[in-house]
Amino acid sequence: MNLAPIKPPTVNNSPAYNILIVCHANTSRSVMAHTLLEKMLADRGINHFNVRSGGIAIYARDRMLASLDARLVLRDVGIHLQSEEFVSTDLKRHRYLIEQAHLILTMTTEQKEMLDAYPEATGKPAFTLREFAGEMGDIDDPAMQGEEAFRARLEEIKRCLEKSFDDLIRMSHEHI
Repeated sequence: MNLAPIKPPTVNNSPAYNILIVCHANTSRSVMAHTLLEKMLADRGINHFNVRSGGIAIYARDRMLASLDARLVLRDVGIHLQSEEFVSTDLKRHRYLIEQAHLILTMTTEQKEMLDAYPEATGKPAFTLREFAGEMGDIDDPAMQGEEAFRARLEEIKRCLEKSFDDLIRMSHEHI
């Protein structure tokens, strides 16, 4: 079964700049980055982006619920996700998301390297989120570490998105 859409993604019938945010399971870090970036774009009235996210690890599955801790800390920044409002996407089953991406942002170097197994990622600009923000290192998985670890990861993700926001806009305008 081919899951790829027949025509390229658009936003308001205009070409969209497609960003794919990747983590292991698509239940915490990528959920926070995905929803935070969507909020940042909406708050600025920028609507030519299509933000998607997915899990790349062998244990990634479709339709897993977003972590309760992730949903709780997102409320701190005005994002209120209900339990089934955001469900995970397994990139092994939805490779078309990699193929359609104009930019791929991962949470770790390991995830960025895992993209090498996907021919759809060949030639795509791919960075860790910290790398894209001009920093070194990974955004560590807060799983099983409690709400404060999730809050720290959210702040780290937010800082990186804010630092790289102008570059993101510039890249989108160069593409569209």
